[in-house]
Amino acid sequence: MAWFTKHHDPKAYLRTFIEWLLFGLLMGVTGGLLGTAFHYILHFVTNVREQHNWLIFLLPLGGVVIVRIYRLFGLRSNRGTNEIIDAILTNHGVSRRITPAIFLSTAITHLFGGSAGREGAALQLGGSMASLFARILKLSKPERTVLMLSGMSAVFAGLFGTPLTACLFTMEFGSVGTMYTPALLPCFLSAFVASQLSAALGVHAETHMLDAVTGMNLGSMIPLLVFAVLLSLLGVAMCYLFHYAEEFSHKHVHSQTLRIIVGGAVLVVLTLLVGDHRYNGAGMGMALNAVSGQADWYDFLLKLLFTTVTLSAGYKGGEIVPTFCIGATFGCVVGGLLGLDPGFAAALGLVGLFCCATNSPIASIVLSLEMFGSANLHLFALICVITFVLSGHSGLYGSQIIQFSKNSLSPAPLQHKES
Repeated sequence: MAWFTKHHDPKAYLRTFIEWLLFGLLMGVTGGLLGTAFHYILHFVTNVREQHNWLIFLLPLGGVVIVRIYRLFGLRSNRGTNEIIDAILTNHGVSRRITPAIFLSTAITHLFGGSAGREGAALQLGGSMASLFARILKLSKPERTVLMLSGMSAVFAGLFGTPLTACLFTMEFGSVGTMYTPALLPCFLSAFVASQLSAALGVHAETHMLDAVTGMNLGSMIPLLVFAVLLSLLGVAMCYLFHYAEEFSHKHVHSQTLRIIVGGAVLVVLTLLVGDHRYNGAGMGMALNAVSGQADWYDFLLKLLFTTVTLSAGYKGGEIVPTFCIGATFGCVVGGLLGLDPGFAAALGLVGLFCCATNSPIASIVLSLEMFGSANLHLFALICVITFVLSGHSGLYGSQIIQFSKNSLSPAPLQHKES
C-alpha cells in the first residue's frame, strides 16, 4: 500500500482530473460559441460572394484591408498556424490580438473569393482564446499549453462538427511521431462539448456516409496501392509548391501590401480565364460533389493553382479544406481511371491527402470514420498508412518537428521539419 501511495497519489490524480474537467468545459463552451459564430460569418460572406460575382474584382482591395488589419493589431510578422505550433512546442503564449485579426481577415478572404480554408483560422482562434484564459487564470506554462490544445480542439470541432478528429489532430500535428497525450481529457471534453453546442445552434458536420465496398480481393488491391502511391506524390508536390511559392513571393516582392495586391490581381485574371467561380472559396462543396462521383479531370490542378496563389500572396484562412478539395477531385478522376469507384476514390483522396499534408495518420483515420462512416474503415486506414510513410517529411507546417523519423527506428533529434 505504501508503494502504491508513493507512486500513485490519488489526491493528485483527482485534483488534475477536476482541473482539466473544468478547463475542458470552459474551452468547450467558449470554443463552441466562437466556432459557431465563425461558421455563420463565413457562410454569410460566401453566400454574398456567390450572389454577387463582381466582388472578385475587389479581391486586391480586400488584401490591402487584411494587411492593414494585421498592422493595426501589431501582427506584422504573424506566421499563421506555424506560430501556434511554435507556441505549443515552446510552452509560450499566443497574442490575444490574433483572434480578431484572423476572424476578420478570413471573412474578407472568403467574401472576395480567395481560395483558402477555415481550419488554420480555427486553430489560431482556439489557441489565441485559450492563451488569453491562461493569462487570466495565471496558469503555468505547461498548463497553458494543454489549455491551448483544448481550445484549438474546441473551435475546430465547433466549426467542423468532427470532435474525435479535432481532439486527436491537435495532439498529433505539432510533432511527427508522437502524440501529446497529457492533453487527452481536456481536448476530448472540449471538442465534444463544442460539437454538441454548435450542433444545437444549427451547425452540422459535412458528412457523406458510404456503403461498404464489396468484391475487394488481393488482385483488386493493386489499383488501390497504385492510387496510394500517386496520392503520396501529389501530397509531396502540393506541399513543395505551397512552400516554394511563399518563399518566391517573399523574395521577389518585399512589400506585404504589393504582394497581396499582385496575388489578388492574378486570382482575378485566373477566375476570368476559367470562366466560373468554382475554384474561389474553400472548396468543400466541390469536394463533396467529387465524393458523389462528379469532378472534371482538371479540377484538382486548378484548385491547387488558385490555393497556391492565394496563400503565397498573404490571404488568410487555411490550407486543409482546399486540400480536401484537391484530394477528392484527384481521387475521383484518377481512381476512376484505375478502375476504382470514382466517389469512393474521392473519399480516399480527401482523407489520404489530408494525412500527407499534416503528418497525422491517427487523426486522418478517425476523420474518415466521422465523415464517411465505418463501412470501409480498413481501406481508409490502408491509404493513410501508405501515404503517411511515402510522403516522407513533407507537410504543410514548417514548424512541425520530427520526433521520430519515418525511415528510421531511432528517435530523430528535435528539429524543424523540412518543407
